[in-house]
Amino acid sequence: MVEKLSKIWMDGKLIPWEEANVHILTHSLHYGIAVFEGIRCYLCKDGKSAVFRLREHVDRLFDSAQIADIKIPYPNREIAEACKETLRVNQLKQGYIRPIVFIGEGVMGVYPGENPIRVGIIAWSWGAYLGDEALEKGIRVKVSSYNRHHVNVMMTKAKICGNYVNSVLAKREVMRMGYDEALMLDTEGYVSEASGENIFMVKNGILKTTPLTSILPGITRDSVIQIAKAKRIIMLEERFTRDELYTAQEAFFTGTAAELTPIREVDDRIIGDGKPGPVTRELQAAFFDIVKGKNSEYREWLDYL
Repeated sequence: MVEKLSKIWMDGKLIPWEEANVHILTHSLHYGIAVFEGIRCYLCKDGKSAVFRLREHVDRLFDSAQIADIKIPYPNREIAEACKETLRVNQLKQGYIRPIVFIGEGVMGVYPGENPIRVGIIAWSWGAYLGDEALEKGIRVKVSSYNRHHVNVMMTKAKICGNYVNSVLAKREVMRMGYDEALMLDTEGYVSEASGENIFMVKNGILKTTPLTSILPGITRDSVIQIAKAKRIIMLEERFTRDELYTAQEAFFTGTAAELTPIREVDDRIIGDGKPGPVTRELQAAFFDIVKGKNSEYREWLDYL
């Protein structure tokens, strides 16, 4: 459950948490056209707080809005600053930030007409998305019966709220079966992504992740790719099948919420030794060093409060 804090940024100003309400006729509530971001702020080794890759997240929010044909009524820089101000006013040293852009009340029906575009920014304390034990020991994954969206059915490069109905259905399905996370195939049967994460696998020293053909361009995914290349790990972006994944020696998910979470099992097949492998551990350690300000080479990825 999200812990109630002091303020939420709504339509250009900070208002009390309990007053951040919307009307029941809010268009996006009925039809799902809204866009959002998930961003993390970390407490760094020097005691300061820094938002991880804030500029890239805000840029992706505006890209999603462009794809969804929504005009955000604030400039990019104002949204970025509002994310930091929401953290400051709530005295959060570290936490999760959720900007959301949605279509307000007015006309009903699938065409929103001139309904107002509204923007909210919420921040709250949030630890490991899949649990602290997941980061340490890895998780059990099940391929869902639900496919990921086709590129001409939903806009797969945008973080559109309605896209996540697919994720909710898949996640509920596999959790009822006792698994931790759902993995989805694309409409051609290749491994795509999870309900809210990108996926990597390791075999014979080669790190592989699915290409951006039909998946959300994850910012944590991009970070891991850059880290791996700097460490001279052989890195490929290419399609792979579920049976190839079964034979992986290591696998892991990446995402703002999930960070870098190892996978120890897929469809009841043990991955490698059933615990995080050396490549996973190396990349995970490097990632957490960077977000906590311990690696000055990646200083540009941190936006201090």
